[in-house]
Amino acid sequence: MKLLLGIGGSDDSLRALERAVSRVAQTGDELTVAVLRNPATETDPETIERRVRAVLDDADVTAPVRHLDGDPGSRLVELAEQEGFDRIVLGGGETSPMGKIKLGGIAEFVLLNSHVSVTLIR
Repeated sequence: MKLLLGIGGSDDSLRALERAVSRVAQTGDELTVAVLRNPATETDPETIERRVRAVLDDADVTAPVRHLDGDPGSRLVELAEQEGFDRIVLGGGETSPMGKIKLGGIAEFVLLNSHVSVTLIR
């Protein structure tokens, strides 16, 4: 399976990175990591890429890391559709005290606009 992991530096995207890389190490799926500029975090893309490379190295997984400029949600959907990815993987937000899922703006956009299957990791 060809996976596209979007990561923007938030805590949920870092959890998604670790879980997705762990799964890829077991399954042998093809992973591409897309570093996004998330307006909800102050983490710069270079710091995110260093974290991504450290997690990939620790799991002995090889994956290209790409930086996407522009609107993060639309660029992620566009890349997934143009390059034939089977699935987009994202951090899935938080659960409210009432048990409802609160999605970030990027995850919501991707879920509502992608023709590619989306997996949210919480």
